[in-house]
Amino acid sequence: MQTPFGQTAATRGSYAGVDALHVSRHGAGHVRLSNQVTHRANVWALKELGAEAVIGCTACGAVDPTLGLGSLVVFDDLNFISNRLPDGSLCTFFTESGDPARGHWILQAGPYSPSARAALVAAAAEAGHPTRDGGTYGHVDGPRFNTPTEIAQLAACGVSAVSQTAGPETVLCGELELPFALMGFVTDYANQVKPGEPTPVEELIELMGRSTAIFADVLAGALPRLASAAVEPAGTVYRFEQG
Repeated sequence: MQTPFGQTAATRGSYAGVDALHVSRHGAGHVRLSNQVTHRANVWALKELGAEAVIGCTACGAVDPTLGLGSLVVFDDLNFISNRLPDGSLCTFFTESGDPARGHWILQAGPYSPSARAALVAAAAEAGHPTRDGGTYGHVDGPRFNTPTEIAQLAACGVSAVSQTAGPETVLCGELELPFALMGFVTDYANQVKPGEPTPVEELIELMGRSTAIFADVLAGALPRLASAAVEPAGTVYRFEQG
């Protein structure tokens, strides 16, 4: 479909008996690296097509050494200081002066919907997957991975795990008042999180391959929960035209 922010593709169908939409941020065959993901078009399309809540799934590198490889994290906070899209522009839908929808996304707590998070945590427990309830997601710019110094800085800020795509998704869903929750699957320990014990590349790739089935398993339990409950967005969007 065409959006004000470019073209994107979405699949509409049913999953676990629930009407669902799916957007592949990287495209079939992972044709787009993280620096080429069309975040604004993707999120706008979900809203336009009637999404009532959004779940983001990301493979991530652990910054917290107590996270186990192959485990899940349902994040409750965000470190995304740059607030930039891959092209370097600010991560926002509010790009025009006088836009009647313009406003500030005000966060009294974390940027993730509590009820959407609860659905993921409950579904992961029911499916028997080891899951950390809470943690700070760190957005990093790709496509390269990070240096030891960069990871140490993020660790000092309390970041639990990092990846290269979910910062913009969090912010853009927030601006459109779409309830959003983010689930990470730990594929490796980030650079020098465990000095002298780097995660072998072969193990990282194998875990990335396993992540798809585990995400699908959790979503099969989470979607019916989301469909049967009132799911609220995080924070408040104060829109000037609406007072």
